[in-house]
Amino acid sequence: MSTEQDWARQRREAAAEHERRLAERKASESSRAQTLLDQFAAAAAAAGLAPQALEVKGYGGRGRARTPLRGWYLRVDRTSAVGTDGAFYLLTAPLSAWDRLRGIRPEPKDPPLVLGAGGKDGESIDLLDALERIMPGWRG
Repeated sequence: MSTEQDWARQRREAAAEHERRLAERKASESSRAQTLLDQFAAAAAAAGLAPQALEVKGYGGRGRARTPLRGWYLRVDRTSAVGTDGAFYLLTAPLSAWDRLRGIRPEPKDPPLVLGAGGKDGESIDLLDALERIMPGWRG
């Protein structure tokens, strides 16, 4: 095997290892975030914190659609929420006129520990802080 081929093989292996570690870290963070959401949903129900009807916002401000979901918005802009069952939802989507009329059911997503991570300054918030904003004094 040439030095060039050996170098390329090493780079592929290193990239694959990096991707594996990144996926492992993301899964671990998501698991910790899900534990927080489950604890929050149980505490909110026990405290009698009334859930809201959740809506999905269309991309680019193109309307809203009802959902059958109830829960609490995590961000002020209402782009993510926790359902009463502890599931995490992203509440933005491309909406058709039909979606806006009949509503849609978003699928739960793996929750992050930081909402809006990688966004512009001031657009991210720790999940724990977002939950405490909904129910002051709650810290998981």
